[in-house]
Amino acid sequence: MIPRPDGQQEKLLQALIEIGQELASTIDLDELLRRILQISREVFRFENAIIRLLDRERRVLVTAAAYGYDEEASRLELPLGKGVMGKVAETGEPILVSDVTAFSAYVPGIQGARSELAVPLLARDRVIGVFNVESPHPNAFGAGDIAPLLTMAGQAAIAIENARLYDNLRSVSRRYQELHQLNSGILRSANLGIYTVDAGLRITSWNRKIEEMSGLGEKEALGCNLFELFPGLVAEGFAARIRRVLETGVAEKLSLSHRNLKGELRFQKRRLTPLKDGERTTGAVVIVEDITEFKRLLEQTVQGEKLAEVGRMSAGIAHEVNNPLSVISYAAQLLLREENLPPFQAELAERIESEVERLKTLTGSLLSFSRGGDTFKRPVDLNEVLRDVLRLVRYELERNNIDLVENYAVLPVVHADSNKLKQVFINLIMNAAHSMGGVGKLVLSTNLVAGDEVEAVVADSGPGIPEEVLPHIFEPFYSTKKEGEGTGLGLYICRNIIVEHEGRLTVESRPGEGATFRVILPIGHLH
Repeated sequence: MIPRPDGQQEKLLQALIEIGQELASTIDLDELLRRILQISREVFRFENAIIRLLDRERRVLVTAAAYGYDEEASRLELPLGKGVMGKVAETGEPILVSDVTAFSAYVPGIQGARSELAVPLLARDRVIGVFNVESPHPNAFGAGDIAPLLTMAGQAAIAIENARLYDNLRSVSRRYQELHQLNSGILRSANLGIYTVDAGLRITSWNRKIEEMSGLGEKEALGCNLFELFPGLVAEGFAARIRRVLETGVAEKLSLSHRNLKGELRFQKRRLTPLKDGERTTGAVVIVEDITEFKRLLEQTVQGEKLAEVGRMSAGIAHEVNNPLSVISYAAQLLLREENLPPFQAELAERIESEVERLKTLTGSLLSFSRGGDTFKRPVDLNEVLRDVLRLVRYELERNNIDLVENYAVLPVVHADSNKLKQVFINLIMNAAHSMGGVGKLVLSTNLVAGDEVEAVVADSGPGIPEEVLPHIFEPFYSTKKEGEGTGLGLYICRNIIVEHEGRLTVESRPGEGATFRVILPIGHLH
């Protein structure tokens, strides 16, 4: 029974105020339930108490906290309407039982119980649970005990509901944070450029890949107007497309060539998807796929097929040319055998035979170079490789007024694929001629290096290679030529060929002083 001697009513009210203040400051549900039971012992002097909270979906009361009850009684779940607590939960009204032996619906609680008092835990006029006490003595509780217990229960119920709301909010916040981290992780890891804009075209997200593509960091991009940062997008037709997506709420896709803030021309596919809030379009997601390397590789593949076909045609033409050349050569030899041939005619016949031999050598080089297939290494004279290459490109050099200087040392043979070496030197020589812009000096030389290596040097008098370009000169798809004039794969392939031959391809250059490429190959046995 709650003690209320004279002068204790005021203390009880003060205690209830303090209870309310303390419970309002506790947001951890388990700690809150522990404090409610502790207060019930300290203020109301209960020998036992149990709090069961309502599971609305299952329509049962589940024990949340208790003292003075054995484990079996605490573990018991009460359906709505069953026992004293079940009826309180069902009706929302307190129940006082003076003698439980006369109450047929009593569900056993403490050992030897005779009386019981249960009050609802009401929060916002809704039952969320029941607070219950029992006693081994009959008539242990009176009607005067109900009001103060209801007051405490009401304060406890509000505190419990607040704690539950806080737990739900914390759980939602944690799930939101986890979802945000997951989304951020996906955006960071995606191999596509992804960003979002709001209805005013201000950037609201900017992933790592789009940073790489654009050359602009996330901090610099967020909150800025997209077209103020990238005015070139307007001329590219992108502005009209994204505004249409914002107006219509219909996704679109397009391909365009885009020059980024670094001045690089990139080819991109873009997909534009509306961001929706219900039926309203609040922004757009832009997914950017850079297809520059793919496009260049495709162009290189097409160009390679064209070159292969040209090679096959060249081989056929060379064979066809060789047949009449043989006839002409034979006729010239017959003329030279004639006696009494005038000196002028004899000189012409000798000239014809000499030119025929030169043409045969040229078509032989063309046939040799046009042959594809795997790498086939054999003993090769590097000087002869250079001379064969010059037979193929000499006309181009003369046409461009290039002054050619040859300086070959006596070299031991190297084991190499002569056709692949010719591919390297043709590329280096033609690059040099192109860099000199129609006039200049090209020096080809060979040397013996350190006793176990030979080198071939291709040096031009052109403008040289800029310092910022030099570190990238052998990278794939890197080209300083105008768009459409080069694939950026020539020097990359050259280096790979030389590496395949266990050699090195190096470059030395200063602006205004030309460029020098060195092909260094080992002297060794065939592998």
